[in-house]
Amino acid sequence: MPQNQSRPHSASVDHEDVDRFDRLGELWWDASGKMGILHDINPIRVDYIRDHARRHFKLGGAARDRHGAQPLEGLSVADIGCGGGILSESLAELGGALTSIDPAPTNIEVARRHAERSALSIDYRNTTAEALAAGGEQFDIVVAMEVLEHVEGQRAFVGTLGSLVKPGGLLFLATLDRTLKSYALAILGAEYVLGWVPRGTHDYEKFVRPDELAAWLRRANLRELDRAGMSYRPLTRSWRKSRDTDVNYMMVARTVA
Repeated sequence: MPQNQSRPHSASVDHEDVDRFDRLGELWWDASGKMGILHDINPIRVDYIRDHARRHFKLGGAARDRHGAQPLEGLSVADIGCGGGILSESLAELGGALTSIDPAPTNIEVARRHAERSALSIDYRNTTAEALAAGGEQFDIVVAMEVLEHVEGQRAFVGTLGSLVKPGGLLFLATLDRTLKSYALAILGAEYVLGWVPRGTHDYEKFVRPDELAAWLRRANLRELDRAGMSYRPLTRSWRKSRDTDVNYMMVARTVA
C-alpha cells in the first residue's frame, strides 16, 4: 500500500474482501488471468448500461464503437467499487464523465496508471460510497457491478447508492442470485473447478435474490426498470445476455419523483 494512503472505513466495507482484491494488483488487466471473467462479461455490462442510458435520457449518438461515437457524453457517472478500472475505462470511452471509487488503495493506483496509459481522464478516488454521499455528491448514472455480494449491510448500501443518483437518474447493479444453481456454478464451478476467480471470492450468504434487490430499491425511492441475466455458453466459451437470472444478473432502476 502506498505510504500516503490509508484504507477508508465505512459500514459497508468488508475488510477481508478489500484485502483480497487489493492483492490482485496488475492482475486486474490480465484478460487471461484470475480476473479474466470480468473482461469476458464487460461488453455485456457496457452495452446494458449504454442502451438503457440512451433510452432513458433520450440520447442521440451511435451505438458503441471505437471510432468517435460517445453516446454518454454530457452525463456524470459514478463507478462504485471500480476495482482496476475495467468498466470505468469502457464507460469513459463512451463519453461519460467518470468518478470511480474503491476502498482498496492498490486497485486505485493500478486503475490510475492504466487510465494514463490509455489517455483517459477518470477521477479515481480511494474512498467509499458512504463518503461520497456524506459529501452530497450526485450523478446522472451510478453503477455498482459485481459489488453488492462483497459488502456488509447490503440493504443500507443500496440506500446509499440511491442517494448518489440525481433526480431523474439511473442506478445499475449486477450481482449473483442466491440459488442452488448459483452456488454450484459461481462457487464450486468458478472457484474450485475452473479456477476462473480466486477461491474465497464469494460468500453464498451474500448472494441476493432479484426480488429482494427490487424491494431494497423501492425502499431507497427507486423503481426497477429492467433485469437481465448473464449466461455462459460452454460450447463457445462465451457470455451473453439472457432471461436466466438464476446465477449472474443485472438490474437498472430510476429515481422516483
